[in-house]
Amino acid sequence: METCPSLTRIVRSNILSAIANDSRIAASLLRLHFHDCFVNGCDGSVLLDDTDTLKGEKNALPNQNSLRGFDVIDKIKSDLESACPSTVSCADILTLAARDAIYLSKGPFWAVPLGRRDSTTANESEANNLPSPFEPLENITAKFVSKGLEKKDVAVLSGAHTFGFAQCVLFKSRLFDFGGSGPVNT
Repeated sequence: METCPSLTRIVRSNILSAIANDSRIAASLLRLHFHDCFVNGCDGSVLLDDTDTLKGEKNALPNQNSLRGFDVIDKIKSDLESACPSTVSCADILTLAARDAIYLSKGPFWAVPLGRRDSTTANESEANNLPSPFEPLENITAKFVSKGLEKKDVAVLSGAHTFGFAQCVLFKSRLFDFGGSGPVNT
């Protein structure tokens, strides 16, 4: 922040504006950050577009028509480039945006160490291996543990990115017995 004194103000004002326009954007930014960090670490690789020589993560199956908030990150980056050119990485912007989205939605605040470098590569195959809400819990847990996370992180992170909103299609099969084979799933 020493090299960009307006960093916090710019990020926070953009997040406040985004939340005012779309109450679900806070959860979307947290989910975007999670999808970035789970693949190759918090390096901004999820933000990279496909090129002739790079297959990005945006179009990996778990991310197709699913990730939101790219426009918010782009706006913050544009504002920061005007105030502090070539100073703040997209990886740091995404991390700060997710933190501030949670904080401004009455969630906790935590310190964010800065200095991440933006990735110049992406890993679509690893992005295709993101935990799915349709997988058995054992598979999801194994994916988290393989990243150095604990079992409790499965519950915290799986639920956190949907705070305030969840798509019924993702859990209705666990609530209702549409096949008529017996009682409601438990």
